[in-house]
Amino acid sequence: MAVVLVVTQGLAFALKPLRQPRVIAEILGGILLGPSALGRWGAFRRTIFPEWSTPALDTVSGLGLLLFLFLVGLELDFRAVRRVGPRSVAIAAAGIVPPLLAAAGIVPLLDLAIPAPRQASYLSLCVFLGAALSVTALPVLACILKELGLLGVPFGETAMAAAAVNDVFAWALLALALAVSGGGREPKGPPLAPVYILSSGAVFVAFTFFALRPLMARLARRTGPCSSESNLTCSCAVACALLAGTVTDAIGVHPVFGAFVFGLAMPREDGFAERIGEKVTPLVSGLMLPLYFATSGLHTNVDNVQGVAAWGMVALVVAVAVVGKFTGTFAVAVAGTGMARREAAALGVAMSAKGLVELIVLNIGKEKKVLDDTTFAIFVIMALTTTVIATPLMTALYRHQSTATTPEIDGMGLKGGDACPA
Repeated sequence: MAVVLVVTQGLAFALKPLRQPRVIAEILGGILLGPSALGRWGAFRRTIFPEWSTPALDTVSGLGLLLFLFLVGLELDFRAVRRVGPRSVAIAAAGIVPPLLAAAGIVPLLDLAIPAPRQASYLSLCVFLGAALSVTALPVLACILKELGLLGVPFGETAMAAAAVNDVFAWALLALALAVSGGGREPKGPPLAPVYILSSGAVFVAFTFFALRPLMARLARRTGPCSSESNLTCSCAVACALLAGTVTDAIGVHPVFGAFVFGLAMPREDGFAERIGEKVTPLVSGLMLPLYFATSGLHTNVDNVQGVAAWGMVALVVAVAVVGKFTGTFAVAVAGTGMARREAAALGVAMSAKGLVELIVLNIGKEKKVLDDTTFAIFVIMALTTTVIATPLMTALYRHQSTATTPEIDGMGLKGGDACPA
């Protein structure tokens, strides 16, 4: 763990002048330490990452992922979406539909380029790859907008609201993909498994919002903003997030969905959700989440992508991920909302950034046997590429004079000198 943190944070410092989000350094650090580079050296691998250490790293990083999704749910406040109105929904839908439709054509090409037996069905793979191609990394977008001083202006509000809608839809799409695949437990589950998973998931969401949320709102009013019981309240919230993850795991979706939904349902009154986030964030973003992305890199072997056909698939997937999101977003932003062309182009580029959300989707797919090692490596390369190019392209397209006091927006805004979490 110490080696992972030293390497990834060193890379983050080296990439800081390039304005790259921290997730790039963490993934590259994992790839550098993994079988693609230093992991080829047997003595290094046996000394730093012996086989018995892998389950321990996976457990800590998996717990960090679950708590991070809980924090994402806490920070997603849809007041910004309501304020911006239908514009954000239209822009989000325009960025989702083209990549989602393109996934249906990519799956047969993957079978031709990578002739390997697949455990996932065509339908589940289409839905899953559609979610991977259409997702937008909300924290990465927040970092880019903060960097350019755009969080508090109308452009930034529209972008953040659209990304929030996009992410919620992507998680729902991923849940659908896992349901169609029978929860990933068997290559071919019972015929009614998808119906059971989707209906059980709907019941869980309804129970969380209509039964648990009122109880938590009462607790928030009781504790107040400066209560001595805040530590106990935070511990109870984290425990409930873990239990929510246990429930969705038993349903057959994934533990992160339970934590995410529970975070969404937390009341925002009197800064209740914000106080919990302030206590949980340092450990998660400082230690556990970097380990998650580093272990993703450790599990990525670029050598699996071999031959002209496989690298051609890399180019195709990157093109679809960028062009699909850009074209749909640009067209609707210009024609539907009257946004200036330069702003619309910057928005289309920003919505193409994948970052940590993409890595989460890919790791879930690999864990549930929907993605094989080669397809996983192809999409990791795509996630890195789209995220690396987002900041410089958007900076070139949209220049805004930042002020000393940039106003915040409700939702996934960054405060003061917060470091980009992703």
